Amino acid sequence: MIGAIYAIAFVSFGVQAAGLVGSHGISPVAQYLRAAREVVGARAYWVVPTALWAAPSDWGLTAVWVMGAVFGLVALGGWQQRAALAGCWVLWLSVCSAGQEFLSFQWDMLLLEAGFLAIFADRSPVRVWLFRFLIFRLMFSSGVVKLASGDPAWRGLTAMSFHYETQPLPTPLAWWMQQLPAALEKVSTVAVFAMELAVPFLFFAPGRWRAIGAWVTVGFQVLILLTGNYAYFNWLTIALCLWLLIEPDCEAERGRVHHAVSVGLAATVGLLGAMTLAEVVGIPLPEVGLRVMRLAGPLRTVNSYGLFAVMTTTRPEIVVEGSNDGENWLAYEFRYKPGDLRRAPPIVAPHQPRLDWQMWFAALGRIEENRWFGSFVEKLLRGEPAVMGLLARSPFRGSPPRYVRARLYLYQFTRIGEEGWWRREEQGVYLPPVGLAGVNLR
Repeated sequence: MIGAIYAIAFVSFGVQAAGLVGSHGISPVAQYLRAAREVVGARAYWVVPTALWAAPSDWGLTAVWVMGAVFGLVALGGWQQRAALAGCWVLWLSVCSAGQEFLSFQWDMLLLEAGFLAIFADRSPVRVWLFRFLIFRLMFSSGVVKLASGDPAWRGLTAMSFHYETQPLPTPLAWWMQQLPAALEKVSTVAVFAMELAVPFLFFAPGRWRAIGAWVTVGFQVLILLTGNYAYFNWLTIALCLWLLIEPDCEAERGRVHHAVSVGLAATVGLLGAMTLAEVVGIPLPEVGLRVMRLAGPLRTVNSYGLFAVMTTTRPEIVVEGSNDGENWLAYEFRYKPGDLRRAPPIVAPHQPRLDWQMWFAALGRIEENRWFGSFVEKLLRGEPAVMGLLARSPFRGSPPRYVRARLYLYQFTRIGEEGWWRREEQGVYLPPVGLAGVNLR
């Protein structure tokens, strides 16, 4: 399953790579690596560990994602799995390190951590325990951060009244879930806390109880993927849950070398994982622990998790428009994020449209906090084909517009009986009209 997920992740990134981080993309990888080298010198090779140092070009990007997808398929096919998974891990680390804001999602880090463990996977007790500890940290941390944030929506058990409507890319089923009565949404919120704070402790219970914990978590992930497009995250979590159904085999610990590798792996990954969990629950780490975490950080082998710590209660959306005269404006249509009020929410996972996701985050903050947005606007003004390919439709045929602006709207699901899927209300200006001479947002 991890081999298949790797293949999906690489191909999903690959079809967007030119527009996101290619030489004519929004955040060119060559510029990023050059800037890293100028800032930190030779340390840049450790701070940004990527094979793209050897070829920070479009063909280098293509080689990385194509080879990664091939290695993933090889692992899926069962041939030389450890070597194939090692290749996947190196190349996915290369993509995440150089992908900047477009590859900084928690599931990107989770794939690196799970993928690293998969290189050494077998049924020996230590290695089975490492996978169980990972799924425990993922689920339990997600519950802890919701409580620790002090968010009134989670504390007041109203979070699920907002979730289906305000999540980044809802599915059509989310529209129906949003219609549920408020009382039932409170029950759903309590269920989320139970799934994330109580059920994970079953992961360390004896066989039958552990299996119950596994299947409850799998069911929880299926509900999430049916109502929201979270790339390959839910499928990866389900893959990790399968380790809860595998009974360790002491006979798998063959020989001193194998045992030494298992102990060393458990000591290193387990200790780092315990430190990330300690950070999440608020236990201060000693200085030596912080140094170790900073040193190992660039490899992203052990990570902190915790999704939706603060529930968004409204859905601002950025509508980007172009004009040739400054009077008549036409909207660009994105492939998957809300725009046209009559268009149904998409089903796109396990593919992740990373520009559409970044637009969701950009709408929650100020334009100054999203430095990539200025580059995006510049590419629209130039009509850059690589970036235009990330959109569903441009209203300008042949030549790009002279001006681009962005307006902010508040989107809400319609109710049963209303026309369309969305309704919206204008909130103001996100970016005033600019031409090529006025783009200075990066």
